[in-house]
Amino acid sequence: MKNLFLTALMALFMGTVVAQERPTHEIHAAMIYNFMKYIQWPDDGGTEFVVGVLGEDNVFNTLKNFYDGKPKGTKKYSIRKLSDISEVGTCQVVYIGKNKSKDFDNVKNAIGSKSILTVTDSFNLGKKGSCINFKVVDEKLKFEINQASMNGASLKVAGQLSSMAILI
Repeated sequence: MKNLFLTALMALFMGTVVAQERPTHEIHAAMIYNFMKYIQWPDDGGTEFVVGVLGEDNVFNTLKNFYDGKPKGTKKYSIRKLSDISEVGTCQVVYIGKNKSKDFDNVKNAIGSKSILTVTDSFNLGKKGSCINFKVVDEKLKFEINQASMNGASLKVAGQLSSMAILI
């Protein structure tokens, strides 16, 4: 039953781009939130679960309004607008908007092998090493998972999420 619900929920988010019932930034924010539910991070002992957004003010504002301060297990979500690449190392998730995709290599270098989920929205960044990359296929929003990047960041992805992704 849980798998059916997850599949229906993700299908709803991925299929609504065509109808444009919701703005893309809201869909991205909701999908990022759902990704975090199905990925396991090594325990770092902190009290905050930091989601950093580089670029894309609309995605940042949506995440901030919907999720900032809400519980994630024993932690609380902290949504932060990143003004500099040097700040990515303090996050568990970094979303790099389309308008900052040119900075991906610098972000990737700043992260190194830390357990940070990178989520991007730009052509080919999944193949370049982003953990998750949004991609439009046949006018529908899909997402790619780069398993090598996930492994390099010591992140474990639930099978339910992997089964809905384009695996790289």
